[in-house]
Amino acid sequence: MDDSTDSTSDVLRGIWQQESTDISLDEDCSPNKVCRNMKDVSFDGFAEEGVDMATAWRNKLRREGKLGASSIGELVNGEGR
Repeated sequence: MDDSTDSTSDVLRGIWQQESTDISLDEDCSPNKVCRNMKDVSFDGFAEEGVDMATAWRNKLRREGKLGASSIGELVNGEGR
C-alpha cells in the first residue's frame, strides 16, 4: 500500500469508529408519523393456499408481463421479456 491508501484507510476507520454525532437525524429529517390509512392493509389472501408470498408475487408479475423487465419503464408498461 502507498501512503495515500494508508491515509484513506485511516480516515475511513475514524468515520466507522465514530460513536456519537452532534446531528440528530430523527429530529431533523422526519417525524416518523404512522400512516393511519394503512393500518388495515395486508397481503392476506394474496397467495393461494400452500404458495409462499415470493412465488405468488413472481406469478403475478409473470401474468402481467413484468417478470423480465430490465427498466422501470418496462416494469410499469408490462414490457418484460
